[in-house]
Amino acid sequence: MIILGLDPSLSCTGWGVIRIEGSRISHIANGQIKTDAKTALPDRLAYLDTMLAAVIADHAPNAAAVEEVFVNDNPQSTLKLAHARGVVLLGCARAGLTVSEYAPRLVKKAVVGTGGAAKEQVQAMLRVLLPGAKVAGADAADALAVAICHANHRPRA
Repeated sequence: MIILGLDPSLSCTGWGVIRIEGSRISHIANGQIKTDAKTALPDRLAYLDTMLAAVIADHAPNAAAVEEVFVNDNPQSTLKLAHARGVVLLGCARAGLTVSEYAPRLVKKAVVGTGGAAKEQVQAMLRVLLPGAKVAGADAADALAVAICHANHRPRA
């Protein structure tokens, strides 16, 4: 099974692709889709959609996992995140992928063992779980963590 993990954001959406064979997890690819803050919102969302479609076409995942939205102190930031999440969810659905959503605390618990783990702890565990993987940045690391969370929580056939 190939799982696409996604950490949506308007400025930089992280993505990570892993393969599951039995209980073995291996890294396939990861990256970040960055949009230009000077560009109009509709154009940024269209760019995110186009780039996500290319990732899905390139890696042909069987399922997708997306980090759930969190509400922060700035309503404008939360709204922009929601726009990006909508594009990501739509893109996955359009590609025929089943999408599962996971809270940030559950993702951290699945990778590190505690829901209160720091980003550095998550990244350290990714180096253990996916040896040799070159991670494109913090958002890509978060996306790989979401994919691993799904690998641990997905329904078994």
